[in-house]
Amino acid sequence: MNRYRKEGCLALVLFFVAFWTILFSRNTEASGFLQSLIESRFLSLRNLENLSRQVGMYGIFSLGMGLVIISGGIDLSVGSLMALFGTVFFFLLTGSHAWIPGMPWVPAIIVLLAFSAIVGMFHGWLIAKIRMPAFVVTLCGLLGYRGLAQTMTHDTAIGYYDAEFGIAGLESLLTGEILGLPAAFIAFLFVSAIVYYLLHLSVFGRYLLALGRNEQAASYSGINTKMIMALAYVICSILAAVSALFFALYTADVVPSIHGNFYELYAIAGAVLGGCSLRGGEGTVIGIILGTTVLLVLQNMVNLLGYDSSFSKVITALVILGGVLVDRFEIWKLVTRTKNNVA
Repeated sequence: MNRYRKEGCLALVLFFVAFWTILFSRNTEASGFLQSLIESRFLSLRNLENLSRQVGMYGIFSLGMGLVIISGGIDLSVGSLMALFGTVFFFLLTGSHAWIPGMPWVPAIIVLLAFSAIVGMFHGWLIAKIRMPAFVVTLCGLLGYRGLAQTMTHDTAIGYYDAEFGIAGLESLLTGEILGLPAAFIAFLFVSAIVYYLLHLSVFGRYLLALGRNEQAASYSGINTKMIMALAYVICSILAAVSALFFALYTADVVPSIHGNFYELYAIAGAVLGGCSLRGGEGTVIGIILGTTVLLVLQNMVNLLGYDSSFSKVITALVILGGVLVDRFEIWKLVTRTKNNVA
């Protein structure tokens, strides 16, 4: 990651944090910045627990999105996939769909993860092998997967209340706490460690970064770019399924028409805020973690300040716009430097 991208993203983070912190401190009755922060609802145990749970649930699929962005691609279907995966999982538990047999929750999770891998391979095949634009493929998925989930449920909510085999242990495992921390946050740390190894310590990570920087050059150097690109989408889809499990059990039901709406944009914003270039070839796991955390902290402050929750979409839009501006500025600098060298 170059110097400008580090400074640009850091400046963007500091701007938002400073802006909302000032507003937050002005809306508290406590005197003094430190005292107002300590006595605020933001640092209450309940809010921190809720925030860490959100970071865990959003962070898992944001890591998958980050890998796709680093490869030079994009996945706009993540939110709709989470609606579909949540729907399929509840059908597996309840056996209430004619095409989907009911089963205990352990094999249900295995089947769901296998299904998500197949979806990811389908994306990878269309994008890497058939050479269809990632934007088009995943935009079709954004519409199609949600429509499929709505069709399966007749556009009504589905829950796990009538689970054919019961879900003993599953709900407490995914929505409870482990070592005093929300299970979703612990799972996020575990997934982060795996993705960190894949991106920064394995051959796959080196190939993925090379693919994102220059696919043609990577191919000439002997890298199987099609396989690496497809694997990025497979991992993204699997992590979306893992997040879908936590979201589905946390909300206790899935309403396909609204479940997971705009989640792909939150993932993109978190990755961009963490330093991932939308052109590909740049990004770190630590950056994605920090970007997602900062984004959710800002949204949390919006809610605590009493603003309409829809205002958080403005923050997301500004973050994505800022990331695009950073990319354009880098391209402009590169072109200018090249012209000067030629001259």
